[in-house]
Amino acid sequence: MALNRHLGRIYALRLREAVVVGAAFGCAVGGLVLKPPLLGAGLGAISGTIDITVLMALIGGAETFLPRTRLGRALARMPFLAAVAVKAAAYLAVVLAVVGGRLGPSVALLTVDAGTAQLMGAQFESNLPRGLLIPVATLFVLLLVTLRQATQLVGERTMRDIVYGRYRRPRLEERFFLFVDIVGSTPVAERLGPVSVHRYLNRVFLLASDPIDQHDGAVVQYVGDEIIVTWKLAEGGGGARPLACLFAIEAAVAAAAADFEREFGTIPRLRAALHAGEVVTGETGGSRRAIVFNGDVMNTTSRIENATRTLGRAYLVSEDALKRMEGTETYALEDMGPQQLRGKEARLRVFAVSLPGR
Repeated sequence: MALNRHLGRIYALRLREAVVVGAAFGCAVGGLVLKPPLLGAGLGAISGTIDITVLMALIGGAETFLPRTRLGRALARMPFLAAVAVKAAAYLAVVLAVVGGRLGPSVALLTVDAGTAQLMGAQFESNLPRGLLIPVATLFVLLLVTLRQATQLVGERTMRDIVYGRYRRPRLEERFFLFVDIVGSTPVAERLGPVSVHRYLNRVFLLASDPIDQHDGAVVQYVGDEIIVTWKLAEGGGGARPLACLFAIEAAVAAAAADFEREFGTIPRLRAALHAGEVVTGETGGSRRAIVFNGDVMNTTSRIENATRTLGRAYLVSEDALKRMEGTETYALEDMGPQQLRGKEARLRVFAVSLPGR
């Protein structure tokens, strides 16, 4: 239910963006191809809003909800170029169906034809050939789909940060880091073999994806059988989102327990550590760009995760992280006291965290 609300918010945001883009695009083109320009801009804004909003309702809906379906999961398993080709063909068909032959006098997706324009007291200043419809629409859809697929390779948030150049210069930030480890993957690998254990781990990572998105987290990387997730302080502090995310991942894995038992003969168990503090965030790399985090916080979080074994608790959270979150009273916290973490001089107070009544 929470996931559906999250997807609904994303879909609503995309529709609002479509209204703004459609109105601006239609206004600009209408002012160029119709006279008087002011009337043309008004007609263009109306028609551009209609066309682009309808397109986004269909294409944006597919991008938002399709990945959670059987067809969407099948597309996700396809090679990059094959997925781009399939999506581009489908979305181009949608564009042609919505736009029809009405591209007519301009490259804009205007619903206004010559008769309507004259009826409104406007005239077209140019008459661009209808033959532009297919190449322009094809180019637009190919760019859209390729960009979307490429974004999924690095993550939406990371792609946005790279495109906007937010971390071209390193920044000091306070962040939460959540390390989630899949327990017992080594025995599973020995029993099932490397290919099957890859499918096993990937299944857990896929199940974790929606809870991470739903709670505004960003995947830093997958390291073996571990997921590293991060939040800026403002993003994660309200509602104790990192903790909510952790238990949502646990719930998603538990809901798929029967499938894991049937296919792999085992049910995944999780260990996790949450810590917060200051890091240097910056863009790095040459032929491959990435956003990286440097600082003692990452190392300390790893040490806390190691402590779950010695303390016999599945989920540990540092006092530093707890102090930076609101809403932690909804969780059961067990004070484990100051701990001497491996490789650290100063002791760090940690708490075992669980859901009440468990």
